[in-house]
Amino acid sequence: MNSSLDKVAGITDLPIFPLPLVIMPNEILPLHLFERRYRQMLDDIGGVGGIFGITLLDHESSLSERPEVGSVGCAAEIRDVQTMDDGRSNIIIIGVARYRLVDLIDDDKPYLYGDVAFFEDEPDESGDPENLAGEVFDLFMRMANAVSKINGSRIKLPEISRSDPESLSFLAAATLGFENELKYRLLEMTSTVERLESIRKTLIQSVKQIEDRTDIVAAAKTNGHSKKKLDI
Repeated sequence: MNSSLDKVAGITDLPIFPLPLVIMPNEILPLHLFERRYRQMLDDIGGVGGIFGITLLDHESSLSERPEVGSVGCAAEIRDVQTMDDGRSNIIIIGVARYRLVDLIDDDKPYLYGDVAFFEDEPDESGDPENLAGEVFDLFMRMANAVSKINGSRIKLPEISRSDPESLSFLAAATLGFENELKYRLLEMTSTVERLESIRKTLIQSVKQIEDRTDIVAAAKTNGHSKKKLDI
């Protein structure tokens, strides 16, 4: 497996795009660029293949659009660009690698630019990531099946493998609809085991709630009457 740092090798600074969201490595996300400064950023980094950083902008805790030095973000690579006649663009990005914001660079660019230090998960000396990955995988599938039953249609799932614990942890964090606060904590963790354990605990509660709703929906569809014959 290639390191997530391969694509950002040699990069020490990035354009920074503060957004009220968290993107995980390998997460695919559409964005609409309409502000002139970010349209210029798109031109400056060369469109498709260009890389910029996304850092969580928390409107509730800060009135400033300048992320805190030391905060964690994720570099994103542009995979597709559709430019409109008025200069706005729709882009598709994919999360590449995590970074810590070392400092903000003051220059004449209309958008933020920062010194960054990329990082990966550290080797886990304790815990069993493979076993945890199996538990998270099973809970993930139970959640997907329950949601499918409630919605009455199958959910199209991304390719999921329990054999790569780190990738599974990021995939689960990206697709399970976690709040930004939890997703950010998962992003900044440097232990695959710690991330999987946090996801597992959250999923245990969520799966139980969703499966209970599935039972209610199933009962409602039969107007509360079981289709099974009663032996009297």
